Amino acid sequence: MFNLSRNLFRISRSLPTCQAWRSLFIQWSETPNPNSRKFVPGTSVLGTGTMDFQTKESTVISPLARNLFQIAGVAGVFLGPDFVTVTKATDADWVVINPDVFACLMDFFTAGTPVVNDVYEEDVEEDENEDSTVSMIKELLDSRIRPTVQEDGGDVIFIDFKDGVVYLKMQGSCTSCPSSIVTLKHGVQNMLQFYIPEVESVEQVEDPVSQEAFDKTEAAISAANEEQEGQSTPTSGKLDH
Repeated sequence: MFNLSRNLFRISRSLPTCQAWRSLFIQWSETPNPNSRKFVPGTSVLGTGTMDFQTKESTVISPLARNLFQIAGVAGVFLGPDFVTVTKATDADWVVINPDVFACLMDFFTAGTPVVNDVYEEDVEEDENEDSTVSMIKELLDSRIRPTVQEDGGDVIFIDFKDGVVYLKMQGSCTSCPSSIVTLKHGVQNMLQFYIPEVESVEQVEDPVSQEAFDKTEAAISAANEEQEGQSTPTSGKLDH
């Protein structure tokens, strides 16, 4: 996954401090996913770790994500250590969304509002009896793979390792990226297999909520098509003369 272009915007805003004006530099770049763009506000976002928001309801713990979801056309928000990835709906236009995203980021970071609510605590499970192979997989992901993927506004999260298969979840710009499967198979899988012989393959884990919604949509479309076909089928019978 490679950055395609990069632009730099300089936004100034008056602040009620001893310094009359302060400049906020927001850098953005396109990603391999045409529906996602990476925004770098030039200041810490999460500091460490990442958070993925695919629905407006899930943003209750993050004022920043909640504000971004108020923008018409925004379909997803991904927060990284020092960047924000915004994913738009397929039918939305970046020409319309981009200025609103810049304004939202400028207002938020100049106001000094916490990115995540203070009451939120990340649930991190540490398994003292973790298998050595799993530890090696996580170490490679954290040191070699995740930093590269985050450069394009996404992330790769370890889910499980079972029967030689590594299960990973793609986030941010990677969620619906056309090249995510290529990255997973030819990038992540090849590297893990090179260093860890126990790894036979790498598989992507879909978001259960997104998959459920997709299945419901598919079922509704199929039902509608069947109903339409039934209505268009001519009724057989004897014609009266």
